[in-house]
Amino acid sequence: MPDDLLTKVKANLIITHNEDDALIENFIRAAVDYAETFQHVESGTYAIKSMPPSTEQGVIILASHFYESRDGSTAGFYADSTQASQQVWNTVNMLFRLNKKWMV
Repeated sequence: MPDDLLTKVKANLIITHNEDDALIENFIRAAVDYAETFQHVESGTYAIKSMPPSTEQGVIILASHFYESRDGSTAGFYADSTQASQQVWNTVNMLFRLNKKWMV
């Protein structure tokens, strides 16, 4: 996992404390795993190769969503709209699709 991803996710969440760093790092790992699987790249690719900017933004959004919705709901930032959670997934998948290796 790139070192600055934790910093970027915390900035996106507007978090200045370190108490949840381990939890956020787990969400980042899950988001990176999802990106690699979605894009059909080998697991661990982004541990040794830099992410394209669109993939990185998708990981930031998805890890933030996991943190905000860690109880399985759409509480927190997403509470205003029942469709907000689905829109997060649509946006993330669109960003990941930009760097997807298509199977032919």
